[in-house]
Amino acid sequence: MFEKLSSKFSGIFEKLTNKGSLTKSDIEKALKDVRLALLEADVSLEVTKDFIKSIEVKAFGQEITKSITPGQQVIKIVNDELIKVLTCDENLNGDLKIDSPPASILMVGLQGSGKTTSTVKIAKRLKEKNKKKVLIASLDTSRPAAMEQLEILGNQVNIDTLPIIKNQSPIEITQRTKQQALLGGYDVYILDSAGRLHIDEELMKEISFIKSETKTKETLLVVDGLTGQDAVNVAKEFDNNVGISGVVLTRMDGDGRGGAALSMKAVTGKPIKFVGIGEKLSDLEEFHPERIASRILGMGDIVSLVEKAQENVEADKAEKMIKRLQKGLFTMNDLKLQLEQMVKMGGVGGILGMMPGVKKMSKQIESSGMNDNSIRKQIALIQSMTKKERMYPNILQASRKKRVSKGAGLEVSDLNKLIKMHRQMADMMKKIGKSGNKGMLRGMIGQLFGKGNNIPFNENMMSQTPSTFGSQNNLELPSNLTNFGKKR
Repeated sequence: MFEKLSSKFSGIFEKLTNKGSLTKSDIEKALKDVRLALLEADVSLEVTKDFIKSIEVKAFGQEITKSITPGQQVIKIVNDELIKVLTCDENLNGDLKIDSPPASILMVGLQGSGKTTSTVKIAKRLKEKNKKKVLIASLDTSRPAAMEQLEILGNQVNIDTLPIIKNQSPIEITQRTKQQALLGGYDVYILDSAGRLHIDEELMKEISFIKSETKTKETLLVVDGLTGQDAVNVAKEFDNNVGISGVVLTRMDGDGRGGAALSMKAVTGKPIKFVGIGEKLSDLEEFHPERIASRILGMGDIVSLVEKAQENVEADKAEKMIKRLQKGLFTMNDLKLQLEQMVKMGGVGGILGMMPGVKKMSKQIESSGMNDNSIRKQIALIQSMTKKERMYPNILQASRKKRVSKGAGLEVSDLNKLIKMHRQMADMMKKIGKSGNKGMLRGMIGQLFGKGNNIPFNENMMSQTPSTFGSQNNLELPSNLTNFGKKR
C-alpha cells in the first residue's frame, strides 16, 4: 500500500535530513517534489494544492528556522498534514454503529469492486473480533451465481447466510433477512446489494428503498482502490444520491498509486473505515490515518504489526514456548512456530513493510534472498525431520542431513544454514535465561506472540517523527536470516 509514494517521499526527505540547516530554496524544492509525487500518485489537483499550501504556511514560519533539526521538523509538518487530509471529523477507525440488535449494514458499490468479498470479510471480523452473531444475505438477483458466491464464502468462515429462495426480489429478500435476524437472535445482519457496471437511476432507487426499509445507520461503499480518481467520483455520486456512512477501499495491496485514499475524505467528507489488503478473507484492516501517514513517510507501523501478531498467534502454544525458553530450551519446533507466524502475518514483506527504516534497506533485503519462499523452505526442512531430530538438532549428522534435505527437496547446504540459524537463536535465548531476566523474556515473547495486554506502543507514537529517520543507511540484516537458499 502506497509503496511508490512512500519510496518517493523517502528520497525527498532524505535530502533534507542530511543537511544541518535549510534555506528557503531547499524547502521550496522539496515541496515541489512532494507536489509532483502526489499528482503522480493520482491525488486530485485540488487536494494537492490545499495540502502544499498548508505545509508552506508552517514550513516558512519560525518553527522551522528555530528548530535544531530543521529537516526533521519539515517531515513532522508533512506527517501532521497527511493525518489531517486522511482524518474525518467523526473518524471511527473501523468502528461501526451496530449497538441496537439486530443492527443492519448495507454494502453498496459498482459491479467488480469486491463488494461480496468485503461483505464476508467484515462479517468475519465482527464475529471474531467483536464477538457478534452475524447473518449475511445477497440482494444481487441479476448477476449469475452472485447469491451462491456469498453462500460459499460465508461457509468458508462459518458465517450464517440467508437460505436462497429463487425468483425473490431484492426487497423481498431484505424483508426476509430482517425477519430472520430478529427471530434468530442475530446482533448484525449485512446486506450485499446488487451492483451495476455504472451508476444509474434504477440502482439508486433500489438502494434508497432498501435503506429506508432497514433504517440502517451504516451504508458502506466498496470501491476499487486501483481505479484512482474514478473511485473518488463513484463515492461522490453514491453519497449525493443515497448517502453513505463510510468507505471500504479494496485491492490496496496492488500496485495502485494510492491517490484514491488521499483524496477520498477531502472530496466526500466520509471516512475510509476499512481497506482490503489481499484476497484472503482475513485480509482486511481498519483504516487508521496516523498509521497510514507513518507508512507513507517510511516510518513504519509498529502498532499494527503488534496487533497483527496478537491476532494470529495461538495463546496456548505461546505460553508453552515461553516456559521452555525460560529453561533455556529452544527446539526446531519453536523455530517452526515462529516461521509459521511470520507467514500468517503476511510474510516477510508484510512484516518489514510496517517496520521503520526498512524502505532504505530494500535493495539489501532483495539481494539477501530473505523472502517468503525462503521461509517456506525452512519450514519444509523442519517438517522433514523426525520428532527426535526436531527436539535435538545436534544429532543431525551426514546421513540424517541427506535424508532430511532430500525429503524437503533441498540441498544439504540449505539445511546447514537452518541449523546455524537455530543455534544462534538458541544461544541468544539461553543467555537471556541465564542472566536472570526471565521477566524480560516473558515480556518480549509475550508481546510478540500475543501474551499480555501491556503493549508499549500507542497512537501518539505514530504522530511523532522518529529521530532516526534518514539515518539508517548502514543497517545490516541479521546473518541468520540472509542468504538462505542462495546458490554460491
